[in-house]
Formats: sequence, C-alpha cells, structure tokens
Amino acid sequence: MTLTRILSIVFLIGALGLGYKLYDSVDSVVEAEKEIERTENRIIEKLKMLRDAQIAYNASNGEYASNWQDLKNFIQGGEIWLVERKETTKLLEYGKEETTVTLDTLGSVGVIDSLFNARKYPNFNLENLNVVPGSGGKTFEFFADKVERNSREIPVFEIKDPDPINPKRRLNNKEKALRVGSRTDSSTAGNWE
Repeated sequence: MTLTRILSIVFLIGALGLGYKLYDSVDSVVEAEKEIERTENRIIEKLKMLRDAQIAYNASNGEYASNWQDLKNFIQGGEIWLVERKETTKLLEYGKEETTVTLDTLGSVGVIDSLFNARKYPNFNLENLNVVPGSGGKTFEFFADKVERNSREIPVFEIKDPDPINPKRRLNNKEKALRVGSRTDSSTAGNWE
C-alpha cells in the first residue's frame, strides 16, 4: 500500500467519524426539543384542569383558592349546583318588553365527577394534579388575591410552573414560565394561548 492510499483511508474514516458526530449532535438537539414540547403539553393540560377547578371554586366561594390544599378539598368534596334558567318575555304597550327570569335549582353534582370524570380524563389522579410533569416532584405555585377595579374588588389567581424545563422560558427571572391566570387582572387565560 502506498502512502496516498493509507492517508485516503485515514481521512475517510475521520470524515465518517465527523459526519456521525455532526448527525448525532443535531439529532440530540431535535430529540431534546421534542421532549421539551411533550413535557410542556403535559404541563399545559394540568394547568387547564387547575383553571377549571379554580373557576368552579370561585363560582362556589366568591374567591379563588390560594393554595393546593383548599383546591384539593374542594375537588374532593365540593359540589356544583345545577341551575335551570328560564326567561319569559312579555310584550307590553308601545313595543316595550318585560323579561322575567326564573332560576330553578335542579340538584348538584360533585366537582370531581363533573370536571374530572373518567370519560374526559381516563387517567386522572388527584394526588398528582399539583405536581409539575418532568420536574422531579416540584409543585405548581398558587397565588390568589383580590384587586381593586372601578371601586370593586375582583378576585384574581395565578398558577405557575416554578422551574420551567424549557431554557427559553427561564430567561429574565422565569418571566415566560407557563402560567394560567394573572396577579393583576381578572383573566383565566394561559400564557400559551
């Protein structure tokens, strides 16, 4: 074998090694991004469930739950009242209308049966609802308070991922962490929407 042939083989092996290393680095970045997306989708699903529970809690109590234990107790033992609303409109003289609203309470259903039934969430586990997926056991941060708007106190809440897995969401003191609600406004929207 000549020196040229030996060097050609060495360079070919080196080029194949570098090509594999490049492919592997790109593939690992793509897989990491897919894993972050899957984890964030699971976090968003839990935030939506917690939002539904907070809205029901507010409808029953006139305020939002400020901690997980209060919300958990409400989900386990709380009830959502079924109310039928009937409106009757009566035409008066000169084209005016009179509307009468009648509310009839039909009964109640448990919060856990109404919001988290097996059809909607087949693998629902109340004990893990406040645990952030992919965090190693960390729990969501809860906040509830009342803010004043137009001389009225309005209840507000925020539920937030305390330690985002996505490096982009960690920037600026985790200001883009996945969250639902707002500390300053009566919003129940999530920041992913």
